[in-house]
Amino acid sequence: MRFLLSCLIFTSIVHLPVWAQNNKISYPKLPQVNQVDDYHGQQVKDPYRYLENSEDPNTQAFIQAENKLTQSYFETIKNKEKITQRLTQLWDFEQFYVPVVRAGKYFFKQLKPGKNQPLLLMSNGTEENPEILLDPNLLSQDATVALAQFEISNDGRYLVYSLARSGSDWDEWHVKDILTKKDLEDTILWSKFSGIAIGPNNDGFYYGRFKEPEKNQTLTSSNHYQSLYFHKIGTKQTQDTCIYGACLWQNNTSLYEANKQWEMRPTVTDDGRYLLITIAQGTSHYVKLVLSDLKAKKKSMFSELTPGFDAEYTLVGNQGSTFYFKTADQKTPKGQLIAWDIKKPISTVQVLIPQSEDLLEQVSWLNHQFIALYLRDAKHEVRFFKQTGTPLTHSYSFPSMGTISGFEGKPNTQETFFSFSNFFTPQTIYKLDFKTQKLSIYKQSQLNYNPHDFVTSQIFYTSKDGTRVPMFISHKKDFVKTGKAPTLLYGYGGFSIALTPEFRSKYVQALALMEQGGVFAVANLRGGSEYGETWHQAGTKLNKQHVFDDFIAAAEWLAQNNYTDNRHLGIMGGSNGGLLVGATLLQRPDLFAAAMPDVGVMDMLRFHKFTIGWAWADDYGCSDNQDEFKALFAYSPVHRAQIPKAYPATLITTADHDDRVVPSHSFKFAATLQASQQGDQPILIRIESKAGHGAGKPKHKQIEEQADRLAFMLDIISKLEKSSKTKQ
Repeated sequence: MRFLLSCLIFTSIVHLPVWAQNNKISYPKLPQVNQVDDYHGQQVKDPYRYLENSEDPNTQAFIQAENKLTQSYFETIKNKEKITQRLTQLWDFEQFYVPVVRAGKYFFKQLKPGKNQPLLLMSNGTEENPEILLDPNLLSQDATVALAQFEISNDGRYLVYSLARSGSDWDEWHVKDILTKKDLEDTILWSKFSGIAIGPNNDGFYYGRFKEPEKNQTLTSSNHYQSLYFHKIGTKQTQDTCIYGACLWQNNTSLYEANKQWEMRPTVTDDGRYLLITIAQGTSHYVKLVLSDLKAKKKSMFSELTPGFDAEYTLVGNQGSTFYFKTADQKTPKGQLIAWDIKKPISTVQVLIPQSEDLLEQVSWLNHQFIALYLRDAKHEVRFFKQTGTPLTHSYSFPSMGTISGFEGKPNTQETFFSFSNFFTPQTIYKLDFKTQKLSIYKQSQLNYNPHDFVTSQIFYTSKDGTRVPMFISHKKDFVKTGKAPTLLYGYGGFSIALTPEFRSKYVQALALMEQGGVFAVANLRGGSEYGETWHQAGTKLNKQHVFDDFIAAAEWLAQNNYTDNRHLGIMGGSNGGLLVGATLLQRPDLFAAAMPDVGVMDMLRFHKFTIGWAWADDYGCSDNQDEFKALFAYSPVHRAQIPKAYPATLITTADHDDRVVPSHSFKFAATLQASQQGDQPILIRIESKAGHGAGKPKHKQIEEQADRLAFMLDIISKLEKSSKTKQ
């Protein structure tokens, strides 16, 4: 177990924790400060404010003491090593990713057995002897440097890739000459939430960046004032050209401040004619479009295609001045495909694929036809359309409900690739040949277990207000209901993100649980995109309590239908899902045996003051608004945890380099919940070192964390079972 260990011990925590023989926990005695904030006339205490400062001696002592307590607990779990070994075995297979085709060559990632990070490979389209373009496993001794993003120039000459160090969201961009296999001296820093677009001449790329943060604030300072630059390959970053954004407006105070929350993603059209800048403001999918004609005499001229942030626009492709966009707005919340001659007013757009009952999630323009990916009751379906929008009759079936992604390529491409997966089967890569309309398996993992041993069903349950909510339930085929199966309930419920039946690395622990006769349930809560923007909005801001009600109703349904009970049910979620777990364990502590919030947003009154937290106000609201403050304060885990009560066993997980949801959220929640715990169940926090919000975390760290989480849950269930038998 690799926890973050401080080499300093401060006297502010005078009593280090000991796991006693009677299983009673002596928690670290943390100092409290007299910090009181006024929110619209209401006084709110924040006694652990100093935990927001990672450099504070009290915070360093907190980290050391809490990790010592947590490690001492795991040393008492006899089966933890066996769980770790089984997770390692389950995960020790070759994983494949959808390839990208450029200049007749195939570029793809592949995670090999025994490796912590996926390799980036290149082949000529054959199955034999692909070349390794990049092996991130060689970039650090502990595999904490990950390949975050990559793009290939259209001529196949350059690989432009970004590295993420220790899980940070910061992208460090580099350039490799594919012909010589050598890295150039190009290094781009302070880029985040942008991606790149390679220019039409393949000699440079557009990217978004922020100003360099002040010393010691790299992982905490707010991310505002993004600028779009052009970098010419072979030059230094200091020579890059400012294209758009804050770098142009620094002398115009009103414009500079008014647009400080803009985030820009560049796209160069396939014909190399236009640079499209998609501007987001917060996490809303409603964007603003700005366009530049790269072949115009005045290349720096930009025109606004859309007046404001009133709709979603995702570029599908263009034919000259006719652009194809997947759009959605208040009138068409489930999405449609439009054709728009940008030389004409937006009122002249033509709807090619109208809104349907299902969510239109993605459209690709390939082989002069449109491939549309729909979400129907949280499961993917693929539909084909002529370029005129007329539906085509051919379709493809898959062995089970699952998740589909891919369909990358150009309008004249003769083949495309996509992946299919479900909860217990990793990505199978398919190749679709447009000439023959034949669908074939391109790459498939050889697993160390039999996925046919498991089955997934979908049920629908009723939430508190009568809303019908879907849930996926997975277990072994020979599973028999006893009402006491160890069950892991997972949820997210936010930011218009749908939970579909897909293979995720964090679900490997669920495989091990199901092997032991357990159940894995995934609830499709409001706040996600399962049924479009209306479903999303039903779980945001003043409606956020709906998400917690949906999750609670899912737990109740599992008990009522004889799957499990409150002594065998664990709940888990990460990020916004960590908030979900934190809020529901406080509201209904009687429902759960174990709660495991991961990298959660826990302080709902101050989240907007760190890194990108300000953007989440689109979903959560903000404490600066009086009405939204009342809603936030009503469920904020850090503040609700101040109420003394008997809470279920809780394992909080976070990481020292999380610069998306800064670890102080989890620090403050753990300290508060420990001080309020009136029951016998442990409240623990696990603080990982050299890791971030989750992306790029090396496999060995993921296995260790998942083994701890599963061991914790099963250990708590075992103790509750023994306690119940003793009382009987």
